[in-house]
Amino acid sequence: MTTPAIRFDKVSRHFGEVKAVDNANLEIQDGEFFSMLGPSGSGKTTCLRMIAGFDRPTSGNIFLYGQNVSDLPPYKRDVNTVFQDYALFPHMTIEENIAYGLMVKGVSKTERYRQVDEMLDLVRLPGFGYRKPSQLSGGQRQRVALARALINHPKVLLLDEPLGALDLKLRQQMQVELKAIQQRVGITFIFVTHDQEEALTMSDRIAVFNEGKIEQVGTPSEIYERPVSPFVAGFVGTSNLISGEVAKRITGSDQTFSIRPEKIHLDSPNGRSEKDMLSIDGVVRDVVYLGLFTRYLVEIEGGGDLVVVVQNLKTTSMDVLSARGQKVRLHWHKDHASRVGG
Repeated sequence: MTTPAIRFDKVSRHFGEVKAVDNANLEIQDGEFFSMLGPSGSGKTTCLRMIAGFDRPTSGNIFLYGQNVSDLPPYKRDVNTVFQDYALFPHMTIEENIAYGLMVKGVSKTERYRQVDEMLDLVRLPGFGYRKPSQLSGGQRQRVALARALINHPKVLLLDEPLGALDLKLRQQMQVELKAIQQRVGITFIFVTHDQEEALTMSDRIAVFNEGKIEQVGTPSEIYERPVSPFVAGFVGTSNLISGEVAKRITGSDQTFSIRPEKIHLDSPNGRSEKDMLSIDGVVRDVVYLGLFTRYLVEIEGGGDLVVVVQNLKTTSMDVLSARGQKVRLHWHKDHASRVGG
């Protein structure tokens, strides 16, 4: 069996009474694009800092390709970190910034700049070497920071919310570029983010963090389609959680289940459900037209609301807004309902 790139063995990090990371077990495979996803204060950045060596575990051990690095200082670990603020030297040219790590290692000037040219091509900035950081856009500075980290050929690259300072359109563009670069260089990327869309877009697998614990690890589709807890269901995308008597009326069991808004079909009150479909009646309480799709808030029998998302393939804003106050039947395939919690 292949040795994991990173392995956490019962790792905890406490700050006084605060359990920033609590008894975490985790394996990240060689060559994965792995994301640590969670809200602020959930423990994801603390885990990244412990991998980098900036923080040490209170208990437990961290292994890098089978070597216990829990007590090793950062400079003795074969990892590099890219931060949100880029941390470029403003007085140096782009070429000098990227070459800095090789210069510290004593690599010859000729070889340094040969590798710099390779890195500039990799991050699609050929010919930018003579410029200063202040002459580049945010997205370009982010690529320079990436090139500076990759030129050292680390076994693992750590990325601490590196796209957080970029505007939405540029961030989406950089998500695609970053994934493409990772596939080209083939090294393990560990990416920290609080943005669930970012994690779903880029990752081979995701660990969802909550209050110092890892709630679920899985592929993007596993995390989205089969959340194991109410927290994961609510944090990763929008999800409807149905429990108690309402759940029992629909499924025959009062166990909590989740259903994603886009999986629900909106039908007339006398609409018939096909085989293997679950259904419930309700009244449209609110309608939000969002161009590409419409979001309906439906008050269902027995109490509570369900969010339903319908793509606007044939309807206009006037059509959908007229649905407010109407009785409807909601149905969805039973396989799209996911049990959550105990």
